[in-house]
Amino acid sequence: MKLMRKGKVKDIYELENGNLLFHFSDRISAFDIQMTNLVPRKGEVLCKFTEFWFNSLNTKNHMIRLHDKDKMEVKRLDMIPIECIVRGYLYGSLFDRLSKSANENTISANFTPIKAARLPNPVFDPTTKSEEHDIPVKREDAVYSGVISDTDFDYLKQSSITLYNKMSDIIERSGFIIADVKIEYGRDPASGDILLADSIGPDEFRLWLRSDYSPGRDQESFDKQLLRDWLIKTGFKEKVDTTTDRGKIVPPVIPPQLLSELTKRYLWAYEQITHKKM
Repeated sequence: MKLMRKGKVKDIYELENGNLLFHFSDRISAFDIQMTNLVPRKGEVLCKFTEFWFNSLNTKNHMIRLHDKDKMEVKRLDMIPIECIVRGYLYGSLFDRLSKSANENTISANFTPIKAARLPNPVFDPTTKSEEHDIPVKREDAVYSGVISDTDFDYLKQSSITLYNKMSDIIERSGFIIADVKIEYGRDPASGDILLADSIGPDEFRLWLRSDYSPGRDQESFDKQLLRDWLIKTGFKEKVDTTTDRGKIVPPVIPPQLLSELTKRYLWAYEQITHKKM
């Protein structure tokens, strides 16, 4: 087994049979900066959540089997360098961008752009895929750069919105709201088919309790938004935004109680949505 890449949150190994092994670690990142602390059991939750979604969405994917509690064997794909983000609610970077725009009402003529408002329809909001900093990418730029064809871009858009809607149906039955999700795809080198890939868990979506949902304010989250909110309050997010050399940014020490709360929320959300005990 050969280590191919050590990422912010997972390590990828090449197996002797040609497949890959994902090791989902307890590492966590926010605003594209890897934190120093570990979140107990995060890797296990992310691995099991990914297995659940791959099995539940009725979409071709690259999962083969699980190894242990935090490792997944997958088919090797040629990954498409676009992060396919679908947003069902106005939150996060989309809210920030619209708030700073001269024309805030870019979603719909009848849509009032208040924080956490439900969008009239899910919005496809893709970004570049980078280990340093992801930025929004327009269709014409992605196609012009040769990263993807017109036809495949349309497929990614429609497929991602369809998957978001499927996830939303499952999640809402458990009393949650999925505000947005990041989905990744890869091309099977043998067949040429585009498959659902990578991971789908608390690092890839925003999850809110429906009973606590109230537009116009910050929402209680059951994903890593809890960490993002703390980093914003402590001024770390502002530091990231105003620093040109991200390599010199030193992440803060996360309080033990925050790490414990993250683990608690991850585990509880997984059990409520999947109806399985960790």
